Amino acid sequence: MMQGKKSWLGLLMMAALMCVTGIVLFRGQPVSLLWACLKHLNPWFLLLGLALMFGYVGCEALCSRLILGRLGHKISYGHCLGYSFVGFYVSSITPSATGGQPAQIYYMSKDGIPAAHGALNMMLIAACYQVSALIWGGAVWMLFPAVRAVMGSGLGVFLLYGAGMMMVLTLGMAMVMFLPGPSRRICNKVLALLQALRILRNPKAARERLDRHLAEYARGAVCIRKNPGLVLRVLLLCVVQLGMLFSVPWAVYLAFGLQGQSWIQVAGLQALLTLAVCNLPLPGAVGPAEVGFVTAFTAVFGAQLVTPAMLVSRGISFYAFLLISFAVAVGVHVRTSREARNRALREMTSGQTGARVRAVRRYLNTRMEGTELPMA
Repeated sequence: MMQGKKSWLGLLMMAALMCVTGIVLFRGQPVSLLWACLKHLNPWFLLLGLALMFGYVGCEALCSRLILGRLGHKISYGHCLGYSFVGFYVSSITPSATGGQPAQIYYMSKDGIPAAHGALNMMLIAACYQVSALIWGGAVWMLFPAVRAVMGSGLGVFLLYGAGMMMVLTLGMAMVMFLPGPSRRICNKVLALLQALRILRNPKAARERLDRHLAEYARGAVCIRKNPGLVLRVLLLCVVQLGMLFSVPWAVYLAFGLQGQSWIQVAGLQALLTLAVCNLPLPGAVGPAEVGFVTAFTAVFGAQLVTPAMLVSRGISFYAFLLISFAVAVGVHVRTSREARNRALREMTSGQTGARVRAVRRYLNTRMEGTELPMA
């Protein structure tokens, strides 16, 4: 589970992208001028921005608690909050946020939640999150032409790509859930093509993984059919969750003491920008997110303040929260490892020989796992 090399590669890539982005954005920007802009910020609105990010993570935690509770698991909100922080951290350091969900499923399993239920939970949240992103982007695009015009032709290309990818992923997920027969045939043809091109080295293992994923999506479809109210609540929570994320630039706008732009103009612009860059295969979309912010939000903050505003906005919504989520992820890792060892020790005192042997093996495994950082 813990693929340290992949994690460090993601971190190194992020650091390199940050260096290149910094050189591009701060060329010709005196540090004294940046500091002069930043020191007049209203700290209360910065705290509002941080509160919005805690609300963003908290909404996902509430979604997990609702879904896992419906699946029969009485899990505390605190534990769900820990899973969400783990997901934020690992997603931020892996390209296209691919590592977050497996890491969350892993820690759920360490708390006794079956991997199948953890996977179903994350699948439903991912589906609702993607639909919510499209709802936000589509509503802003259609109802606020002035916001749409700010994106321009350059960012418009990225928006077209991001929205297209999001729609393909969402429709693909829906097809796999509700049309399993055609989906299986399409996937088998893709695997056969990859095998013929000698790209797929282990077709048997690939088909086994495909069967497991299709079974997970089938369970998801059953859950949706049986619990339409649950899915609606999760979808609404995801809409609110994204609204909090998109409102961070608005808090920064107020922190600079600016006036003249409405909340929906600022949040809507961030919604389109996020949709444009979120599917790029880069850790945390570092680089395009910063450059895109400066390009799009110049009309909001002005040429003099847009770079400081980008520093503060991305600092709150990504970099500061990356450090916070790392600290929480370490805490989750320590807690789950300690609890797993304690469970194994209790079983070692049981009267059955076979159970003791299995418990010793689990205890030794948790000792080894406890030495690794929570990276996916």
